[in-house]
Amino acid sequence: MELLTPDPQMDTFGHEGNEIIKENNEFNTEDLIFIRDKVESMTKFNQVEVLRLLHKNKTVTLNENKYGIHINLTELPNDIIKQLKLYINYVNTQEINLNSIEQQKESFKNTYFAKDNKDSKENNKIGGKYVSS
Repeated sequence: MELLTPDPQMDTFGHEGNEIIKENNEFNTEDLIFIRDKVESMTKFNQVEVLRLLHKNKTVTLNENKYGIHINLTELPNDIIKQLKLYINYVNTQEINLNSIEQQKESFKNTYFAKDNKDSKENNKIGGKYVSS
């Protein structure tokens, strides 16, 4: 299964472009902690996709026990870190788009499908008095 990636200019790390990459091509500890936290907070489906991304590279060591699968992020090659960063951006973009669509759907539902209170009051009126339904 191929992962879709967003525009590489997007960066959820608060950096523009590739400022996250140091001169010696190493990521700092704060960036790795951010990646860890984001992956841990993802849904199981997205975590499985991250695992597939890591499993594709044979140099990545995956440690599995009864508590889960553990990866030492400091030992990952820079290209894998970049791929993780792109996937996190993709998931964040996807969540934003889905939330926007859900809000629009709710707005349409309230605008076009909700009964008008005035109409429901008129239907519940008997002999000039309102009757609760």
